[in-house]
Amino acid sequence: MKSDRSLSPLSLQRSELLAPAGNWECAKAAVENGADAIYFGLDRFNARMRAQNFTEADLPSLMKFLHCRGVKGYVTVNTLIFPKELAEAQQYLRTIIAAGVDAVIVQDIGICRLIRHLSPDFPIHASTQMTITSAAGVEFAKSLGCQLVVLARECSLKEINKIQQQIVQQQTSLPLEVFVHGALCVAYSGQCLTSEALGGRSANRGECAQACRMPYDLIADGKVVDLENRKYLLSPQDLAGLDVLPDLVKSGVTSLKIEGRLKAPEYVANVTRVYRQALDRVMEELDAGKVSQQISSSQEHYNLEMAFSRGLYTGWFSGINNQELVHARFGKKRGVYLGEVTRIHNEQIAIKLEAPVKPGDGIVFDCGHPEAKEEGGRVYGVVSKGKETMLTFGRSDVNLRRVHVGDRVWKTSDPELDKQLRQSFAGDNPQFQRPIELEVYGEIGQPLIAIARDRVGNIVQVESAISLVEAHTKPLDTTRLQEQFGRLGNTPFCLGTLTNHLSNAIMLPVSELNRMRREIVTQLEELRSQPKRWELRSHVSFQDLLPSSSPLSPSSPSLIVLVRNLKQLQAALQAGVETLYCEFEDPRAYREAVQLVRQQAQTDNGNKEKLLSHVPNIWVAPPRITKPGENWILQQVRACEADGYLVRNYDQLQFFAQDRCIGDFSLNVANPLTADYFRQHFGLERLTASYDLNITQLEDLVTSCPPQWFEVTIHQYMPMFHMEHCIFCAFLSQGTDYTNCGRPCEKHEVKLKDRVGSEHVLKADIGCRNTVFNGTAQTGAEYVHRLMELGLRHFRIEFLNETSEQVSKTIHCYSQLLQGEITGSQLWRELKLQNQLGVTRGPMGVSTLRS
Repeated sequence: MKSDRSLSPLSLQRSELLAPAGNWECAKAAVENGADAIYFGLDRFNARMRAQNFTEADLPSLMKFLHCRGVKGYVTVNTLIFPKELAEAQQYLRTIIAAGVDAVIVQDIGICRLIRHLSPDFPIHASTQMTITSAAGVEFAKSLGCQLVVLARECSLKEINKIQQQIVQQQTSLPLEVFVHGALCVAYSGQCLTSEALGGRSANRGECAQACRMPYDLIADGKVVDLENRKYLLSPQDLAGLDVLPDLVKSGVTSLKIEGRLKAPEYVANVTRVYRQALDRVMEELDAGKVSQQISSSQEHYNLEMAFSRGLYTGWFSGINNQELVHARFGKKRGVYLGEVTRIHNEQIAIKLEAPVKPGDGIVFDCGHPEAKEEGGRVYGVVSKGKETMLTFGRSDVNLRRVHVGDRVWKTSDPELDKQLRQSFAGDNPQFQRPIELEVYGEIGQPLIAIARDRVGNIVQVESAISLVEAHTKPLDTTRLQEQFGRLGNTPFCLGTLTNHLSNAIMLPVSELNRMRREIVTQLEELRSQPKRWELRSHVSFQDLLPSSSPLSPSSPSLIVLVRNLKQLQAALQAGVETLYCEFEDPRAYREAVQLVRQQAQTDNGNKEKLLSHVPNIWVAPPRITKPGENWILQQVRACEADGYLVRNYDQLQFFAQDRCIGDFSLNVANPLTADYFRQHFGLERLTASYDLNITQLEDLVTSCPPQWFEVTIHQYMPMFHMEHCIFCAFLSQGTDYTNCGRPCEKHEVKLKDRVGSEHVLKADIGCRNTVFNGTAQTGAEYVHRLMELGLRHFRIEFLNETSEQVSKTIHCYSQLLQGEITGSQLWRELKLQNQLGVTRGPMGVSTLRS
């Protein structure tokens, strides 16, 4: 397979095609089917720890293979790094940089700092795990030393174009990368705490348990909503950006990324080939000034569905459509839809075909219960009878009593396609060739000179060992030169453009032309195989970046209370809480909340008994995500004139830069290098420690920094999924988004009931983004005294739907705990038994064996 890509410097910027590779076979599959680059994880610190992955020992040979083929290799270091892992991470990064890897894909802010400290020129790509959704996020990544940003999957084409426009205007441009195909997380990457909350397996540590692919019941106002066969309320269809490729290219996106490091090599080969061919067609048409309406063929859609499909959809590229993103009928691979069973007769099953099927194909019968064992098998015979097609199966392969009229039929396996795909990367000879440009010079009596360039910038010059002579027959014209220099079979190259600068009728023996061609290949391969030489400082260490310790100032522990409505706020004020956080669904209510607190302060000042007490202060929280065009929400938040703001993202760091700010958990502060960056660059008064830390890791964080930098949430309903997908709109309305949904979020109390019977609370924010909160509160009460001994003084408790009485009771218990009047164990038992809050010990207490 030859690349159709020319090397014209005048053409529109050509987007890189980036493919996943979980192992060597996948890497070969990607290379032989046209990937420009691959990304892969090693055996640590990557967001797909379940993949086979490569080892550090594989790096030299893998990078040599990739570079010889003109393909780049990026290593994923896209997890949070804990304090005690920094030394190991540093050595790991040194190995990666020394191996000549082309870039690392990074989530952790502290690791970005460490890489730039180790090497001033080694490329860093900001992972989608950094949750970058705006120009402010791109600017933040640039300030860290990143060379490219992977945008959140939730960004639409309109938003991508807006971000591009803004970063050009603000002179903070960086290349942008987007996911173009593969599984969609329902939650914002880097903000999903579901696996952490339910099983102590962190998605921010590469251990996602895929709770989004499980069935849930929708409970509205205490009653189960009948959604018929729609149970998979959090399972999006798979992303397929094939039909919006021209728009993506025109948006100036630098890299198009295929998801799938857990997938088989056949998947990698299939999807890479489809996008390679489609992208080449799009570029050819755009360069010619035209784009056809038909971007993709039915065969390409068939191939993508057979590769892996829970249904294919353009995701958020075209904006929000809550009726289409999640069909909710299943959460697992299906394939190509064949039709419905129309009758069963004489060991044969009749269907009205909507797609081709042949003997050997594997099919499954979908009776609407994907959670149960489904009937299926390989097709033995296919006979057309009018509008019906009769399928037969091998003896006892399919239990026909478990197949019903009306069952949906899916083709899940196509052995013929799989065989073709495997052949595309079989053997040792290159099957996908990348173009080289050739220029030929020479005069009679002088050697022939050939200058060859590949598309990654390598250039070689080869001269003939024989001088050119006048040609009486068969001169070296362009056709003859193309014929001889174009014989590049079994090499990584194909001949792109050849420019003939020969002016006279001259000749050279064919054997010498062949020798020159072989020499060009040898020299280019040799240049390509040399590892990249990045600058690597040998005498620096992560310890150079650690914050200096500061003396502890004696102070009493402080209880911080986060409330989610005005009644809870009043209860907290009456309980004497001095630091209050508000996170309301509608920020317009913050003005009333601030007035309430200020009135309480005036009342207290008029009370002689309370003259010496502290005045309560109120901090308010903007929404977790900010996208282009949403600064009006931040302006609305600031209009309440609170004492300070609980910042959650990069836009808010920028917008509230002149205000008092505290960093919330969504900033993912998991190590001292990250903590120091936020403190020093943004002047945050305190930082909320990452919810991914267990007690041992939290102690490590607190002891590696001044402890007064931090607050720790010790009681909360874990915010598990935070998502663009609006469940209220999708399943309690016929609308597609906020413009036509009728706002069911303002009319109903909604919960999601999981397979074990737990009911998880659903909330919407002002941006219509949904959060699923764990139905059970969790506590770190048993660890509070240990943390206080380490100098920690700020402890947060959060409320969700509690009544005023429950709020008062819980605040009283935690106040007693901080004053040493009760132990953590006593608090845990009391709340569990008396308040029926269902408190659990939560991930903070998960075994320290979890790393």
